[in-house]
Amino acid sequence: MLAVRDRADRAAFAQLFAHFAPRVKAFLMKGGTPAAEAEDHAQEVMTTLWHKADLFDPARASVATWVFTIARNRRIDAIRRARRPEPEDLPWGPAPEPDPADMLALAQDSARLGDALRALPEAQRSLVERAYWGEESQTEIAAATGLPLGTIKSRIRLALDRLRHEMKAT
Repeated sequence: MLAVRDRADRAAFAQLFAHFAPRVKAFLMKGGTPAAEAEDHAQEVMTTLWHKADLFDPARASVATWVFTIARNRRIDAIRRARRPEPEDLPWGPAPEPDPADMLALAQDSARLGDALRALPEAQRSLVERAYWGEESQTEIAAATGLPLGTIKSRIRLALDRLRHEMKAT
């Protein structure tokens, strides 16, 4: 590696390539990368090794550690790229205007839900508000209020049943 770093020695790089390329491919395949893709990534890792050889510092890492770190990072980058939507899949332009009838229905449903929430007993309403608006888990609510977890679960379940019934009735 030092010959590649210091003198851009092609013969030394060929030896590194012969040694590490199959191992990098196997490492990537073991991580779930398909064989053809692992082959491409191994080629990219070895290309990176050649182009960034000047960054290799034997005091910081062994050659194997450095090569497999590059391979690991390449695999992570590929996974991130695969999960990112393509530009043509992204919506362009302004969002369509909502239908006024839908907006009115939503406003009416929201008002009915608000009335139904206010009609709940305080013990149930406060727990529902903490769970859904405060985004606290039932365990967190139990710890904060000192109430048993089973009581928290029962009160929230009863409150949601009441709300469901009230929303269907109107």
